Amino acid sequence: MNKANPYTKASASLFALLFAAGLLVGGLVTFYITYQEVTSLGNEVAALQNKLSDLSGIQNATYQNITIYQNSTVLADIYEGVRESIVLVQGTTSDGGVQGSGFVYESSNRMVVITNYHVVHDTSDLSVTFSNGNGYSAATLGTDPYADLAVLSVNAPASEFKPIEVVSSSTLRVGEPVIAIGNPYGLVGSLTTGVVSAVGRSLPEEDFAGGFSIANIIQTSTPINPGNSGGPLLNAVGKVVGVTTAIVSESQGLGFAVPSNTILREISSLIDTGTYTGHSYLGVSGQDMSYNLAQQIGASVTYGWRIASVTPRGPSDGALNVDDIIIALNKTPIRNNDDLASYLEEKTLPEQQLVLTVVRGSSTIDVSVILGIRPPPPV
Repeated sequence: MNKANPYTKASASLFALLFAAGLLVGGLVTFYITYQEVTSLGNEVAALQNKLSDLSGIQNATYQNITIYQNSTVLADIYEGVRESIVLVQGTTSDGGVQGSGFVYESSNRMVVITNYHVVHDTSDLSVTFSNGNGYSAATLGTDPYADLAVLSVNAPASEFKPIEVVSSSTLRVGEPVIAIGNPYGLVGSLTTGVVSAVGRSLPEEDFAGGFSIANIIQTSTPINPGNSGGPLLNAVGKVVGVTTAIVSESQGLGFAVPSNTILREISSLIDTGTYTGHSYLGVSGQDMSYNLAQQIGASVTYGWRIASVTPRGPSDGALNVDDIIIALNKTPIRNNDDLASYLEEKTLPEQQLVLTVVRGSSTIDVSVILGIRPPPPV
């Protein structure tokens, strides 16, 4: 019988030991790699959770900001803040009675009521009634038919006057929310809402302004009805940006307001002198250009304002001709009568020099005009 080689047994044992050690080391390495991958995956999951949490936090913060903004401008709060400033204006005319709206304004420590000219035109026995029902006699301090504005003094105790702030209308943008408060059909203190539909409109006024346009008008979708005239148009924080003045008959969502910049420009003169004489006058009549009109007259431009007549001995006599097309004022482009009237109202005064760019025949030239003062409105 052969005896086992002791060296062979030792080698087998060593091999078995090394094999076991290899399995152990391999297992440890595999565990370590797996652990690292699991740890890395866990970290990625945690990072994703943090991102989701951050996104959720951003959404919550955004919602809270919107909520705070809405709460700070909620319509009920705005109404409560200004309702005592809105008044009912009534008077007697040859045709019977008339009523409209107005609001209290403080100018140089003097309390007055602002309303529309057409509300108080040819009226007697004027009165103003405050939101608490107290009524008092009133008198017209100043009027401007060209802007459809009037300022009234009211024989009332100081405690009745709650003035409202008037701010610039220059920053108004189409789409911004606006609020109208007034007395439509005698329904005192009614609130309606809408948006700014357009700015820089011109509104021809035949009855009181002799055909001149009320310039730089705000167009709004806020419902306006008879009796709203003279009431305030408010922005989203309850400040006056206009005076509601007109509607288009049988239209829906088509109302107009005199911009607050006109009030701010004229108020001192209306109170101190009873009138306003700062409306610039070109002394021309005309029409808007269009593609069809350009084709008819052979013009090279489809925008601008075509001159139809020049007033003899007026500011433009000798400087402008019939069929001239105004395309710019002081280098500001002019597309139509809205642009022309708004520029003259906002940017110029009588006796200033104005440079007009006109298309005359096949040429484009600059001409200068010294602006005049509009003739007095018809009585």
